[in-house]
Formats: sequence, C-alpha cells, structure tokens
Amino acid sequence: MRHGKKVNHLGRKTAHRKAMLANMACSLIEHKRINTTTAKAKALKQFIEPLVTKSKVDSTHNRRIVFSRLRQKEAVAELFRDVAVKVGDRPGGYTRIIKLGNRLGDNADMAMIELVDYNEIYNADKPKKKTTRRSRRGGSKTVAAPAPETKASNEEE
Repeated sequence: MRHGKKVNHLGRKTAHRKAMLANMACSLIEHKRINTTTAKAKALKQFIEPLVTKSKVDSTHNRRIVFSRLRQKEAVAELFRDVAVKVGDRPGGYTRIIKLGNRLGDNADMAMIELVDYNEIYNADKPKKKTTRRSRRGGSKTVAAPAPETKASNEEE
C-alpha cells in the first residue's frame, strides 16, 4: 500500500534529489521552458508552484524562503522581478507539462515543462476571460455614453 508516500524519489537520495530539483527550477525560471522526463517534470511542478506563489508577495521573508530552496541569487531575483509580475493575477497553475514522446536512447517518456504565461503562441488565440459575472446574474446593465467631442477634434476637420 502507498499510504503517506507523496514524494517521487526519482531513484536518488534526498540531497541529490533536492539539488537536482533546485537546478531544474533555476533553469526553468531562466529559460521559461525545459525538456526533461515526465517523472522529473511532475516532481518539478510540485517543487516550483509554491515558490511562484511565494514570489507574488515581495518581502524579505519570502525571498529568503525561496532562496533556501533555489540556492541561486540570480534565479530568485528573476522570479520576483519578472515572473511574479506576469503571473500576479493567476490563482495557481503556473506551469504546463506537454508530453513529447519517448527518448531514442533508453525509451524514457519525455515531456516539456513551461511557464504558462510565457508561451505567446499558445495564448494568442484565446481572448481574455471576463472576471465579472453580473450579466449572468441579472445585475445592472449600464451602457457607457459616447464621449462628447472636444473643440480640438472639431478644428482638425
């Protein structure tokens, strides 16, 4: 039975696994997408999602917590400076795993993990979601009046 066994050990000792996930997370923050095995991608997703959530609130305490997990000052700086600004309104789900097939050498199941907001090609055709639900609930339907013309626009014609 698997009771209480949430961590995929990835065939490594604890120190090796933590160092590998920290390095992969730094690479993901730097390059915005990386190719790896599916098992490592799933483990990395569990590792990095809480760190991105921490980066939304830029405080010294949160920076120290993230630095203790990532161990690279440049990656922490980029996470808090660039990535946190881009994912600020997203309530979770900062990464996407796309399966790529099997590796030629050992037939390992490969996947690409990427930061969701940095893929412009995938997000280009989707319109922005509306956050209000007033129209479905029968709320007030206010129509904005057209803006009055100014003298400057009349003089140009």
